[in-house]
Amino acid sequence: MVERKWSAVPVGPDADRWVTRRGCRTVLVVVHTIVTGQRLLDVLGLIEEDQAVQAVFTQAPDVFTEGVSDLLRSAGALEIPWEQAVRERFDLGLAAAYGGIADVHAPVLVLPHGAGYAKKTPLAAAGVAARRSVYGLGSEHLVKAGRVVPASIVLSHEAQLAVLAEQCPEAAGVALVAGDPCVDQLAASVAHRDGYRRELGIGDRELVLVTSTWGPHSLFGRHPGLLGDLLRQLDPDRYRVAAMLHPAAWAGHGRRQVKAWLAEERAAGLVLVEPEADWKAVVVAADRVIGDHGSTTVYAAAVGKPVLHTDIPLGELDDDSAQAYVGRHAPRLRRFQPIEPQLHQTPPADWGVQVTRRLTSRPGQAHRLLRAEMYRLLRLPMPGKHRAVPPASLRTEGDLDA
Repeated sequence: MVERKWSAVPVGPDADRWVTRRGCRTVLVVVHTIVTGQRLLDVLGLIEEDQAVQAVFTQAPDVFTEGVSDLLRSAGALEIPWEQAVRERFDLGLAAAYGGIADVHAPVLVLPHGAGYAKKTPLAAAGVAARRSVYGLGSEHLVKAGRVVPASIVLSHEAQLAVLAEQCPEAAGVALVAGDPCVDQLAASVAHRDGYRRELGIGDRELVLVTSTWGPHSLFGRHPGLLGDLLRQLDPDRYRVAAMLHPAAWAGHGRRQVKAWLAEERAAGLVLVEPEADWKAVVVAADRVIGDHGSTTVYAAAVGKPVLHTDIPLGELDDDSAQAYVGRHAPRLRRFQPIEPQLHQTPPADWGVQVTRRLTSRPGQAHRLLRAEMYRLLRLPMPGKHRAVPPASLRTEGDLDA
């Protein structure tokens, strides 16, 4: 991580000499990756307009930090170095990953950065003979030196609370079942679908969205030729193909390299969605989705998109998760058979309803519940009325390569 100069304002021992507005509650937004940063920016928006609140951002240690500084810069965020952040005191910390949060001097609210908690603990961590727990809800992440680290653990579903109570009972008392803000924003964005499609230049064509998580078992890792096959097999007068890769794939290989690997596909008409884009708008714009076990595939299913899946590793997923439900009920792509007929398979009845039911047990309530929780931790009265969930915004500068 590049060492940055410490900031003297708006935090620090002499900050009151330099600030224009004194007495604000300070919120430290702990950003590990682009994905966590996007989730936290959405949640911070619920409180940051309050004139009693001052937010500062820091880049926490992580394997996939590439692109975080650019994200924060484009968001106009005031960033302080991690080394300073862990030496200051704040009134609230916000995080969507666990790395380093035990060193933050603030009550920390931790959110999931994807579609709930679905993965099992890796075998290497669980041990061969051990029962594999649900990753992220165990004491190895939540407890340090006998202390539960987060002041508030946000869960999207009551089923996760039961898992937490079993795996880390000492943390269950600080859990909040608040639902999933992404599910709620997707629902609020459906009415804007025609506008998203106009911005993407889809016209009357069907948009086939290919989504991939990161790692060697992802769609992009296991099926590098799929995008080219789609572009060759699908009539460009009837279809447009877009690809959305997990930001960790971009961070792990570099923006230049990812674009180079897909140069031929881009020349053939592929819409490559860059990692800073609001993926929710692209999901709403899509007609059909081909995806793996990543969160984006599941969120697409939640708004009723027909899904073809590739290689969903059911043995690595919690049986009750939305990801496992998609793996069991969505048709699997038969990789070396003609793709177009497979795209038009009908999803199961109540497809979106069934997936949503497994993603959130507080539909439509996440923003209200999260806002109330942050004000509770800040020890401030919650001003005004809760506003409606805003729709996704498709474009930020340079987020699509169409």
